Amino acid sequence: TGMTIPSWDFSGSTMVTTSFIRITPDQQSRMGGLWNKIPFDFRNWEIQIHFKVSGHGKDLFGDGMAFWYIRDPLKPGNVFGNSDFFVGLGIFLDTYANQNGIHSHGHPYISAMVNNGTNHYDHDRDGTHSEMAGCESKFRGSDHDTYLAIRYENDILTVNTMIDGTGDWKECFTVKGVRLPTGYYFGVTAATGDLSDNHDVISIKSYELEVPSVMNPLEDRSKIIPSASIFAPPRDHTPDPPPPMSGFKFFLVILCAIIGVIVCVVVGIMVFQKNQQNSRKRFY
Repeated sequence: TGMTIPSWDFSGSTMVTTSFIRITPDQQSRMGGLWNKIPFDFRNWEIQIHFKVSGHGKDLFGDGMAFWYIRDPLKPGNVFGNSDFFVGLGIFLDTYANQNGIHSHGHPYISAMVNNGTNHYDHDRDGTHSEMAGCESKFRGSDHDTYLAIRYENDILTVNTMIDGTGDWKECFTVKGVRLPTGYYFGVTAATGDLSDNHDVISIKSYELEVPSVMNPLEDRSKIIPSASIFAPPRDHTPDPPPPMSGFKFFLVILCAIIGVIVCVVVGIMVFQKNQQNSRKRFY
């Protein structure tokens, strides 16, 4: 559209309108990003995102979007539109289950990952091997306004949602022992693949939290390495079950089986008759 917003960068398919920012349209193989240009220097903070995920798909849709607090913004990749092996925090709003077999949760699903740049986000396993915590959240296609709040204070990360129109925040998860540096960048990315959705951001609000600090006031938080003291146990990856057979394929299989039986019967009769004839010749 040619529109810009001060202090923000855009990438990929992102489109700015007067009422929202569309990170991806409801089209296949798109990715986009929205990144703040100013490093965030607060030790304790909260980000509230008013967003919307919608599309034409009723049963199949994807892939999802992500909130980031990372060192290196504007690096597109295959983790919901951002690069893998990132340094910092990712909050993933995953609308499609790539992990097959029996799940311990459904989708849409919100999860968190802290990375020091050495860990791989395994998209085929929905990131379960590196997930700190997560929760199911029916934010996709909601008739109500949908909000996500990421709160970080005294090395405790809490993610809350507001998606049911009540105006009340609901805790998704809380994780202690999360160490994040100051001076990183906030952003939101999204991606589609064979499946698609609109991924929209209506507003982003940031707050510095004035809370009693239990951390070392002399520690230079800009120098620490992102880390977390807890990770969720991974789930084994199970191969896809075979797709159900269509009616036409089922008919062809039955038809071939019937023809096979008829051929076997005819051949059997012919062999039997030939044997009978040979027996008569030997008798005379």
